[in-house]
Amino acid sequence: MRGFLLREGYLDKQGYTYICPMHPEIGQDKPGDCSRCGMPLERKTVLSVGQEDEGREMRFLARKFWLGTALTIPVFLLMFGEMSPVLRWLQFVLATPVVLWSGNIFFVKAWRSVINKSLNMFTLIAIGVAAAYGFSVLALLFPGIFPDALKKNGELGLYFEAAAVITVLVLLGQLLEARARSRTGQAIKELIGLAAKNAHRIREGREEDIAIEDIQKGDLLRVRPGEKVPLDGLIVEGKSAIDESMISGESLPVTKKEGDLVIGATVNQTGAFIMRVEKVGPETILAQIVKMVSDAEHSRAPIQKLADKASAYFIPAVFGCALIAFIAWILFGPQPALAYALASAVSVLIIACPCALGLATPMSVMGGVGRAAQSGVLIKNAEAIEKAEKVTHLLIDKTGTLTIGSPRVNSVIPADNWDKQALLSIAASLGQNSEHPLSRAIVNYAREQGASLEAAEDFQSLTGLGLSAKVNGKEILLGKQKFIQDAGINLPEALDKRSGELQEDAQTVTWVAVEGQAAGIIAVADPIRKTTPGAVRELKQMGLKIIMLTGDNAKTAQAIARESGISEVYAGLTPKDKQGIVEELRGRGLSVMAAGDGINDAPALAAAQVGVAMATGTDVAIESAGITLVKGDLHGIVKALRLSRGVMRNIRQNLFWAFFYNAIGVPIAAGALYPVFGLLLNPMLAAAAMSLSSVSVIGNALRLRNLKLD
Repeated sequence: MRGFLLREGYLDKQGYTYICPMHPEIGQDKPGDCSRCGMPLERKTVLSVGQEDEGREMRFLARKFWLGTALTIPVFLLMFGEMSPVLRWLQFVLATPVVLWSGNIFFVKAWRSVINKSLNMFTLIAIGVAAAYGFSVLALLFPGIFPDALKKNGELGLYFEAAAVITVLVLLGQLLEARARSRTGQAIKELIGLAAKNAHRIREGREEDIAIEDIQKGDLLRVRPGEKVPLDGLIVEGKSAIDESMISGESLPVTKKEGDLVIGATVNQTGAFIMRVEKVGPETILAQIVKMVSDAEHSRAPIQKLADKASAYFIPAVFGCALIAFIAWILFGPQPALAYALASAVSVLIIACPCALGLATPMSVMGGVGRAAQSGVLIKNAEAIEKAEKVTHLLIDKTGTLTIGSPRVNSVIPADNWDKQALLSIAASLGQNSEHPLSRAIVNYAREQGASLEAAEDFQSLTGLGLSAKVNGKEILLGKQKFIQDAGINLPEALDKRSGELQEDAQTVTWVAVEGQAAGIIAVADPIRKTTPGAVRELKQMGLKIIMLTGDNAKTAQAIARESGISEVYAGLTPKDKQGIVEELRGRGLSVMAAGDGINDAPALAAAQVGVAMATGTDVAIESAGITLVKGDLHGIVKALRLSRGVMRNIRQNLFWAFFYNAIGVPIAAGALYPVFGLLLNPMLAAAAMSLSSVSVIGNALRLRNLKLD
């Protein structure tokens, strides 16, 4: 997997791109810390399980934490006994490596924050620890510089235990955060780990084992029962049942036969088959999932602006609160006033670290995107998640969205002086140049019937209308009835009547004209997906108004709509018409989601607040959409909406608790409870509370991994 991502230009030459989980716009090509918030940069593209740097940050933090803990325990215990000069020096000796070695990362990050003029949580931590440790060192080495009024029994109080314990507790919080963050991307790591490593290539009658990276388009591969499908391709011989749950989230195996698409990394179950490779490298569905999920995990939701705006004022306000608390205790506090002042100021600085506030949104986004990918819903960015929650109207294309997208020819009705085989040959010769499902259906049927296909010249595709070209020097038109009529061609009455009857039966009629004369009609049926009526009911229960938009004729569209359970239909639309309807609804203040799978749907998908594309559709549609459904049916939209609502609920919970925690924590740390209850928050407890607040936010985000979408 890493081989083809690197080979195809997904990665830089080192193979890594590191970005900040809270500020995705900040990154570099090697590990390091964010210049704005000090958070460790994370690898943007998840390559595979077990890479060399996997867990590097956790190992680094664990070493510092465990050594710091071993030295801090005796420092903490010494504070409960009589502090003789020897024990005071012993505290200094034990606490110094904890602060200066285990905690040096906080001072480095704090210094960078000052240089970059971007104060952050590490600025507060470093100043708090430095204040407690620095005061203690001065009190131990130069006690004479302090007035006797600040001393108790002739000695100044020391805070080595506070500096050491705070350092260890913050390290513990950082270690727990690192472990939790590593779990948010576990779903994608598991997908990548399931990719096949080798394949059985058939060349010149011989079979050989070959690495995935060496396979090329067009290669023939044999897949045996129990093996993973190596790459995306088509079955050319044999049939089987394939477990596609890792891609689509559906547990039931899917029956595959000759001509069917198989997806790389899915598991072959019962039969053996030979496949032809159609996609390699970043073209494969698995590689697209990796890229899309990776990009989405590190994107920013609009709601993040709230946290960013708060943080911009938050840290200066914290410094102000700490300074006010220090001065107030010096002026009005009991003796030793300096001790109380220092303790309250350090507590304010430590407890108010805005880590939980900064993590609230990105952790929820990462957890939600990973959960969606497990269920076959690919999210392009965090903005799509936030906008999907507010959707009120769902506009759905017919072909390939409500229907299975694999239409079959039901009837070929030639005009007078034409026979069926000649009509098929002309239509398929033109249709072989088009990606439209109806054209593909005509071409496939013509080949099954043994019709010959000729080369088409001067080919033109008028999106949403039809095709035109020259075949054997003759002008050929293939498309909608309106397309033929607009060309000035008269329609035979018998064919026109038969066309209406077929449309009433939910069949799409394509007209063929040769040299300005109608040559016949071809009726194609594309049955609705079995899951469509149920999904439509669920979407209505979720409060959505559903509207069908289709380029097909009104009779066929109404028949499909009745079967699907949709009451509002717009038929005979061009791509521009679809886009116009989306813009008209948005102009009325409605929140619109548009779903489709073809080139003709791309303008509508781009114009909607949220576009939903089927992974079975065209690249243009997928590129225009914010959400892509791997399996390609409406139940994916149900999952996407449930996911968006769950993620946004999770983000709001995180932001509430982050704000609430600071709203009550800072006054308590400053000493608000002391006048009434005689309680003053110990800096060590403040450090524990700060670490637990960050871990609680991440823990809440991790609950999204178990969010029920079905």
